[in-house]
Amino acid sequence: MEESVSPAPAAAASPVPAERSARSWLTYPATALALIAALIAAWQWYDSHRQITDLQQELARRLAAADVQNKESRNVADQVRQATQEAQVKLGMLEAKLQESQNQQMALEALYQELSRGRDESVLADVEQTVLLANQQLQVAGNVKSALIALQAADARLARLDRPQLGALRKVIARDLERLKLAPAVDVTGISARIDNLISSIDSLPLAMEVRPPAVDAARKAAAESDSNAWTRFMRDLWRELRELVRIENIEQPELPLLAPAQTYFLRENLKLRLLGARLALLSRDEKSFKADLIAAGDWLGRYYDPRDKAVSSAANLVRQLSASQISIELPDLSPSLDAIHNYRLTRERR
Repeated sequence: MEESVSPAPAAAASPVPAERSARSWLTYPATALALIAALIAAWQWYDSHRQITDLQQELARRLAAADVQNKESRNVADQVRQATQEAQVKLGMLEAKLQESQNQQMALEALYQELSRGRDESVLADVEQTVLLANQQLQVAGNVKSALIALQAADARLARLDRPQLGALRKVIARDLERLKLAPAVDVTGISARIDNLISSIDSLPLAMEVRPPAVDAARKAAAESDSNAWTRFMRDLWRELRELVRIENIEQPELPLLAPAQTYFLRENLKLRLLGARLALLSRDEKSFKADLIAAGDWLGRYYDPRDKAVSSAANLVRQLSASQISIELPDLSPSLDAIHNYRLTRERR
């Protein structure tokens, strides 16, 4: 067994380990490089994995935050939508109330217009009636002062309405007012009152036929009676009674009218009628009849009544003064104001 072993093979086997060792030296760097590359690759994989994990976590966190924000946004959107719906409901209610308020305002305006129109119509009717009465007083009684006051009151009522469209009407009334202020005034009321006082005094005026001689002074009579005896007083009384049976008096009128009691009554009543006729003529502006009645009344006073009496003399002077009064004057007519008011009312009714 030992002889089979030769030294050649042993010599031949000696270069193999050297080659192997050379190869091993060559493979070590590659292995190291491979190992390093593997390590680098592992590190890169780890780093990439870590980065991916971090990115995933960051993405998950951001997704979670986005989800939270999305939920909050949805909640806010829901709240906004709910608030919008409530606002729309409130807006609808407000619109309904606004429409109702506008309807009420329109109704109130219509009612105010109706009331204002009715008030204006009432005022215009009163003004027309006032001017009409003033015109009647002016034409029938000739009372310029009363007509002036009535026309001023009518203009004041129109002024309180404060309507621009009443300007033309007020101008017409102002012109009539100026005409009334310039018109001559006749004191119809004063003349009528004086005639009434004269009528009421007729019954107390003494007639000429009723005049008695002046009475003897009472003191003188008493002194004379005290100085005489009874027989003398008796004769004096008898003589006085006889003198009263027949009276002789010197009067200024040569023909004193003697009237029976019934005739005196009719005389006084006829005199009153004459004065009443004069007053009616005064109210109707009939100057001719007014003067004729007063002249006749003055004649009767001078003929049948005692002119020496102060009341008769005063009544006769009053009749003469009244008969000299001028009652027939040209008075203005208020027809322009009446026509203007009537035309204005017709214009309002046609609207």
